[in-house]
This record gives sequence, structure tokens and C-alpha cells, in this order.
Amino acid sequence: MTALLAEALAGPPQALGPKFSIGAFLLFCRIGGCLMLAPGFSSSQIPMQIRLFVALAVTLSLTPLLIDKVPSAALGDDPIFTFRLIAVELLVGGMIGILARIFFLALETLASGAAQMLGFVNPFGLQIDANEPMAPLATLISLAAVTLLFVADLHWELLRGLAASYEVVPVGADFNAQTALRQIADALGESFRLTLRIASPYVIYALIVNVALALVNRLTPQIQIFFVATPFVVAGGLALLYATIKPAIEAFLIGFNAWLVSG
Repeated sequence: MTALLAEALAGPPQALGPKFSIGAFLLFCRIGGCLMLAPGFSSSQIPMQIRLFVALAVTLSLTPLLIDKVPSAALGDDPIFTFRLIAVELLVGGMIGILARIFFLALETLASGAAQMLGFVNPFGLQIDANEPMAPLATLISLAAVTLLFVADLHWELLRGLAASYEVVPVGADFNAQTALRQIADALGESFRLTLRIASPYVIYALIVNVALALVNRLTPQIQIFFVATPFVVAGGLALLYATIKPAIEAFLIGFNAWLVSG
């Protein structure tokens, strides 16, 4: 068994339960804080009780592997130190979750922009990770990305990174706000660079179509060309979407997987 178990067994029998309870709760703070913001796990479409049970199940599954990472001082009688560890663990877990969530927020933002460029802005649909309405195309892309996140087993990479975070930021270490902000800025740059590359065909299509319509409108000002050309713009957008949505989602998952492995 672990050194913590041996230490607890060496002491009074009554100390075994509280020591493991506090240690497991500290692990739950980081794991639960991560899953509270991680893509897929934090979806508002999933009932809160199920999300809580998933976080508890993941914590109990990883406790035998990570209980050694909890320092003995955290299991002592100093409540101030224990509360400080709880706050730091929540911040670390939340930061890991928000770093992964940033990629999907960037995808939703660019998908909403692509829907507007292709003329698919109305009617509004449901948003996967929040309650705000989105264009149906953005809902489709977001739902496909979240579904393939689990189909491609990328959620296991997220959990592996969460377990490996105890080597980088051990329990009891201070929360470095400067490093956290730098990592968030890097994730923002990487995610929007990835999603902008994915949405580039729709940007080029919208630019070409609007320039062409503007030229035609200047040549024939008597015709309301923007109203007449709307069905053709939508049809062209559907054809472009049919040809590019599969490689676009694959490119996003490959980029997200590369970040999970390296980050």
C-alpha cells in the first residue's frame, strides 16, 4: 500500500478514515474543478446530479493512484492550511478545465461567424455548453465536436493530463497566477489560430460572394440583387459545407489532441 496508508495504520485506527477522507476531498477539488469547466463534462444539457456523480467516480478511481501526492501536512490539524490547499486545488483544476474549454469556445465563435457568412443565421438553435441561442450550423458543428471528443477517446487524454498535473503542480504548491495567465493567453492564441484556419474557406467564400454581388449591384442598381441572390448564396454555402465540414472537424480534433498531448 501507499506510504499514507502505512502512516495511518501505524497510528490510532480512528485516524484512517479522516485522513483518507481529507486526502480524497483534496483530490476531488482539483478533479471536480476541472470537470466543472471541461468541454463535454460541463454541458448544461447534462443534469447536475450526473455531473456530480461523474466527478465523484473519476475522483474515487484516481484516488489509489494519487493519494501519495497529498502531503501529510494537509492531513493534520491545521484547518487554515487545509482551507488554503482546497482553494489552490480548485484554482488549478478550474484552470485546466478552462484551458480545454477555450478551444471549444473558439470553435463555437468561428462557427457562428461561418453561419453568418453562409447565410444560416436564422432560425436560432440550442447551444451545447450554455443556454444562449446559436445558429443551427454552429450548433451542429459544436455538437459534432463534443461528440467526437468522446468517440475519439480524447477525454482520456484530458484525464491523463489531469493526473499528470500533480507532477507539475503538486498539492501544497502555490498557485502561480502569472503562469496561469500566460497559459490561458497561449491557449487563446492557439485555439483561435486553429479555428480560423478551419473557418478560412467560409471567410473566402463570403468575401468572393459579397464582392461579386456588390459589382452586380453597381452594374444593375434597379434590381435588389442582395435579395434575389440569397437562395444562390445559401445553396453555394450548403455545397461548400458538404465538402468541408468533415475535414474541418477532423482538423480541429487533431489540433486539440496535439494540444492535449503537448500541454
